[in-house]
Amino acid sequence: MRIVLVGPPGAGKGTQAAFLAKNLSIPHISTGDLFRANISRQTELGKLAKSYMDAGNLVPDEVTIGMAKDRMEQPDAEGGFLLDGFPRNVSQAEALDEVLRSESMKLDAVLDLEVPEEEVVKRIAGRRICRKDSSHVFHATYSPPKEDGVCDVCAGQLYQRDDDSEETVRTRLEVYHTQTEPIIDYYKAQGLVVTISALGKVEEVTARAMEALQRDEAGK
Repeated sequence: MRIVLVGPPGAGKGTQAAFLAKNLSIPHISTGDLFRANISRQTELGKLAKSYMDAGNLVPDEVTIGMAKDRMEQPDAEGGFLLDGFPRNVSQAEALDEVLRSESMKLDAVLDLEVPEEEVVKRIAGRRICRKDSSHVFHATYSPPKEDGVCDVCAGQLYQRDDDSEETVRTRLEVYHTQTEPIIDYYKAQGLVVTISALGKVEEVTARAMEALQRDEAGK
């Protein structure tokens, strides 16, 4: 299957992408991984992307699309792939359609992870990170530390990252609504969107997604 995963920040896209890709035996292709891989390998696209990033500018769509195209053409993606974080806007979605058409491929589904806005704010704004080891992550509501502000693992100080503040989260949501959400309507017009609730435990959301995707595939 060839799938695009969409949803607001805090919907758990990265976590679900990893589980779904494993269950479907297809590679998980994320924008972040694409950038890191191309920059570390010093590909032409990686060098170009880095030049924009170093200057504090956004990487142009055509560079991102070029990286995605190269990755989708790798042997492990012949049987399908799951795109996470791409496309981010309608122009990228249109470009992706062109790339797929040129390779005689098409998308099978666009999985839309739906989460109420207040739940997104609660999920992200409640996150607390350990200053000693950033892999130690807690949550004020869902997984609080035994002692307020202190890491259970190493006793380091817990803090809220600047980009996890409620104000920043609401700004990120506004960017999502303005730039990314329109791709859902774009793909709905093609009959590709499968919407599920991303509330509940990780495994519950994964099972819900797998069931919806299989039902959608069987109905085509």
